[in-house]
This record gives sequence, structure tokens and C-alpha cells, in this order.
Amino acid sequence: MQAFLIEAILLLFLIAITIVIILNKDLLASVIIYCVFSFCTMLLYIMMGAPDVAFTEAVIGVISTIYFVIAIRTTDRWCK
Repeated sequence: MQAFLIEAILLLFLIAITIVIILNKDLLASVIIYCVFSFCTMLLYIMMGAPDVAFTEAVIGVISTIYFVIAIRTTDRWCK
């Protein structure tokens, strides 16, 4: 029963993070929040018993965050 409660809380947290990412005007902050989204997704995969998928999500989340930060450094940080 506790596992279902934790999974439900993580899913609600993921929905809230998605809304924050969509409504945020600062692109760098959106990328950092996306990294948190990736971390929560990784936790959810571990809770569901898929450590291989969780490891892949962690690696792809870190690599994509680095690429996004590098791309934002070459452009304007704020969305107009």
C-alpha cells in the first residue's frame, strides 16, 4: 500500500513539474526543472522494478540537460 502512495505522489509531482516547465519564461530554469523531472521519472522506474530503464533515464537526462545548457548559453536566456 505504501508503494502505491509513493508512486501516486511521484506522478502528481511529475504533473506539477510539467506545468511549471510549460509556464516558465526563463529557459535555463526550465532546463533545471526538466532535470528534476528526469530524476523523478528515474525514481518512479526504480519503484516499478525497472532499474535498467531507470539507469537509461538517468544517463539521458544528464546528457540532454548538458546539451540544453550549452544551447541556451548561445541564445537569449529569456523567452519573449
